Amino acid sequence: MATPEEAKLHQFLQWLELNRAELRGCRIKYSESSKGFGIFSSNHASDGILLVVPLDLAITPMSVLQDPLLGPECRAMFEEGEVDDRLLITLFLTVEHLRENSSWKPYFDMLPTTFGNPLWFSEDELLELKGTTLYRAAQLQKKTLQSLFDEKVKRLATKLLTLDGHPERDVKFEDFLWANSIFWSRALNIPFPRCYIFPMDSEGQDSDISSKIVNSATQTNGCGGLSNGESAKVPEYDALQDKVASAASISQGEIVWVEGLVPGIDFCNHDFKAAATWEVDGTGATTGVPFSMYLLSAGENPSLIEKEISISYGNKGNEELLYLYGFVMNDNPDDYLMVIYLTNN
Repeated sequence: MATPEEAKLHQFLQWLELNRAELRGCRIKYSESSKGFGIFSSNHASDGILLVVPLDLAITPMSVLQDPLLGPECRAMFEEGEVDDRLLITLFLTVEHLRENSSWKPYFDMLPTTFGNPLWFSEDELLELKGTTLYRAAQLQKKTLQSLFDEKVKRLATKLLTLDGHPERDVKFEDFLWANSIFWSRALNIPFPRCYIFPMDSEGQDSDISSKIVNSATQTNGCGGLSNGESAKVPEYDALQDKVASAASISQGEIVWVEGLVPGIDFCNHDFKAAATWEVDGTGATTGVPFSMYLLSAGENPSLIEKEISISYGNKGNEELLYLYGFVMNDNPDDYLMVIYLTNN
């Protein structure tokens, strides 16, 4: 009989296949309790491409606004200034995680339910950090998130759940805290071709809301995506032809960096010596899948079978790793003392 982890993984792999993700030289499996699921090599990929995920599967501000059920209301919230791009994604994660019939359920079921970052510490555990910059930062962060939830998120999330026919669903602070931790521990700064993520209007101009998100996205460096709605399927290949033609001729100045989650890719754990890197293939020339993100082996030699495939989360000290991701590394070569300048504004 399958274990709960095996059952979740089976459903998730079917979901990835439905959405045209391709595990070419790797497999996803449960790693350990402290890491959850991870990505492991399964066979030698001659071109080094281990995993390919269509960017239609990415959760980004624009994909949220295009969601058939929640998109129109989220768009109104964004235009009225009630949410910015990051809060938009966090709000979407909060609501979709609570929806029983969410098309994202196979993905959400694979994600951790608790975290090791200080936001999830008990009072006694938090006191262990007393005397460090992290202690005060964690206290203020949780206070800020609690205020944001009480003053805005609970109301907005309840409003969105009403669209799903569940106005009685009680949205708790822990639901928002979960979504916030998912975003900050798994989001990537993704280089999208502008022509792909921001469609033009009939006069060849960006829509006003697209321009707002462009301005927001290009001003942030980020940390470190399902066709939205009920179908959970990516667009047919024919619908990508014009986008591919445009992407083939774009310049670096037409790349827009947008924060988002890419299911599958985000199961790579961190290591100092990364076994892989991720790249974006705009035209499909590298992977055969237009507008996709792929995991590329960083080694010259074939990967060992069943070796965990890690990526680097960046040169981060242990305070930063604990603050963002909830873990620390022994003998961290990038460890340093983090000094945080905090204001009450």
